[in-house]
Amino acid sequence: MQDQDAPYASEVHTREDIERSGVRSLYEYLAQQTSVQVTPSYGNRYTPQISIRGYGNENGHQNVVISVDGRRLNNIDMAPQLIGSVSLADIERIEITKGSGSVLYGDGATAGTIQIYTKARDGVSLDAYAGNYGARGAVASAGIVRDRFDLSATLDHGRFGGLSDKDPSGHRDQSEANTWRFAAGGKPVDALRLDFEAGASRIDTRYPSSLSLAQFQTDPGMNKGRDYTRQKLDTDHWSVGADYALNPEWRLSAQHHDEDKTSKYPVSGWTSDYRYLSDEIALQFSRGGLALNAGVQRFDGERSQSDSVTTKENLGSYVQGQYVLDALTLSGGIRRERVEYAYKPDAGKALDADDSLTSWEVGANYRIDPALSVFATYSDAFLTPDIDRFFSTDWFSGVTSFNGFIEPAEARTITVGLNHLTDRNRLKLSVFHARLENEIYLEPMSYVNTNIDKSHKYGVEVQDSLQITPNMTGLVNYAWTRAIIDREADGGGTYDGKELPGVSRHSLVAGLNFRITDKGNLNLSHTWRSKAWAANDFDNDNMQKQRAYQSTDVAYRHRLTKEAEIYAAVSNLFDRENGLWVRDDAIYPIDFERTWKVGARVTF
Repeated sequence: MQDQDAPYASEVHTREDIERSGVRSLYEYLAQQTSVQVTPSYGNRYTPQISIRGYGNENGHQNVVISVDGRRLNNIDMAPQLIGSVSLADIERIEITKGSGSVLYGDGATAGTIQIYTKARDGVSLDAYAGNYGARGAVASAGIVRDRFDLSATLDHGRFGGLSDKDPSGHRDQSEANTWRFAAGGKPVDALRLDFEAGASRIDTRYPSSLSLAQFQTDPGMNKGRDYTRQKLDTDHWSVGADYALNPEWRLSAQHHDEDKTSKYPVSGWTSDYRYLSDEIALQFSRGGLALNAGVQRFDGERSQSDSVTTKENLGSYVQGQYVLDALTLSGGIRRERVEYAYKPDAGKALDADDSLTSWEVGANYRIDPALSVFATYSDAFLTPDIDRFFSTDWFSGVTSFNGFIEPAEARTITVGLNHLTDRNRLKLSVFHARLENEIYLEPMSYVNTNIDKSHKYGVEVQDSLQITPNMTGLVNYAWTRAIIDREADGGGTYDGKELPGVSRHSLVAGLNFRITDKGNLNLSHTWRSKAWAANDFDNDNMQKQRAYQSTDVAYRHRLTKEAEIYAAVSNLFDRENGLWVRDDAIYPIDFERTWKVGARVTF
């Protein structure tokens, strides 16, 4: 199905778009080229804060399901998705759905989904770059594609020396990431496709603590005499899959994913070990304009720490259908999912709980003419609490205690929009309204995880890609969003009617791409997000607000020969001093210096 025929708001980015952008990481591409609001998580780019449709920087990542070839990156605790473990060199396509995906992806798809797909590489390529602040890296890819089989492998190394001053231990906010991936696929017979994939990532990163407003204004790169937070992230995963055509109308597919992950803070000694197992069996039917997809999915997550083991297990079944009748496309589906929790401490009482939840969607798309279509979708989605939400920590003693099994969140979202797609212009416009019950958040005064009783969000989204001249293309991704707390008893009434903190009313990504010559390509982009209430300011009365975020980024690629190219990129061209405001005089510096890199790539 073409994306202009989709009965939901969609955004598709191809390998060609990625190459044209000139960026070198998935974080950079999402931040500079898409409508997704991506912010370093207190300075950590490998597990950044991610927000779509006004769910906020603090909790937005839990309301978006991110997957790579069907493997979920979402964690069972409050940690954001580790997108730093995904090499941009492997990505063939990125599909972003907004206000949809709850039937196929279940738990957490309240705001939408980000689906990342890879593809086997044919040939060999070597890519190396260096830049200021100790930036350097290299990517090596190799692959072979034949009629009956394909093999591909990628090695990705990146290192950054840091922007801030040295801490007492002599380190800056530096990082190093090493990732490898191997994939193989084959067709022993025409009707059967088998796939295997494995990979690992080793990340070592440091990021600074917060500054007061006076300190940030004096020098956002200063060190306050404290060691930077150091986190080491290790992940190993493998997957197997099969797709079998029973006959021209019926297909049966199965997937299994296995991931081991460790998050370690060497200074404090705090370590969490994760084990994620997931399976899916699906049956597809297609005849004429009718397509049906039904399946069962399982996701078992376990986190082991020094004093406890906590698990979250999801088991869901779904059926989704689509029917195309001339210019009209209709879709609908329903999902039933059971979630079970278990907490087993070394000492004390073991705890367990479970929930059974339902999500469903209906949608329609009508093509008025070959260029213009209108669509509408309604989604009833849910988010179950992660395992951290059942505990609270006392600010003074540091003691963590059980605060009860809080309620799942429910989001009912309606989206209407239009697509106007021609050879020169790809315009998408959507308007949405979401009504929520039990939106999950961390109450900043009591430091207790709980629910917002009632809230709602609404907004307008515009995406446009215009061929201005034969050699110049323009891109605009704009969103106007309001996120309102209607009623929240835990705030004693002070939060009622206030805006959800950390949500900018306006966000914009605008870009121009110039084909200067047949061999040279220049990409210019600007990211802007308007002011917002600081992340913990639920009663909207802090003296200091989240400052508007701005970054202008430039990349140039020049092809020397058919096999070789050189490139250069500058991020934050105008040296904007950006920061993440949590509360008054608690500002985490992010993206506050101009950085550049130059590199070369050779393809065989």
